[in-house]
Amino acid sequence: MAEAAARAASAEADLEVRLQAAAQTGAEDVLAADGYLFVTPENLASMAGLMKDFFDRIYYAALERIDGRPYAILVCAGTDGSGAVRQIQRIATGLRLKQVAPPLIVLTGAQTPEAILAPKTIGAADLARCADTGAALAAGLVAGVF
Repeated sequence: MAEAAARAASAEADLEVRLQAAAQTGAEDVLAADGYLFVTPENLASMAGLMKDFFDRIYYAALERIDGRPYAILVCAGTDGSGAVRQIQRIATGLRLKQVAPPLIVLTGAQTPEAILAPKTIGAADLARCADTGAALAAGLVAGVF
């Protein structure tokens, strides 16, 4: 999902797109960015632990320094996804970020332990929706809309 969004965003001229894992992203990366696309699986009705760790590490360093910057959310979930979305939105509100697209939740339908633990294949239609979100965020940044 993140790769599809990043590829589409990279198609915009005059825009550097960086696809980074939460564990490898620090406050300096957040401060250097003009916008953000937060992508996470939902685990136990929450954002992934590594995403929570990312926000814990960057929050106070970024507070009052990234006000008004645009963001969007992509979540992959078994049957819901709203818990992870709510958590990210609350943190983004605290950081005073501006949500510029509706959260996109991709549902896999995984319900059994085996299905939950199995690698997921995201369908072409859902990947296209992720790409559209990445492209829209990038286009808005390039156009100065956000």
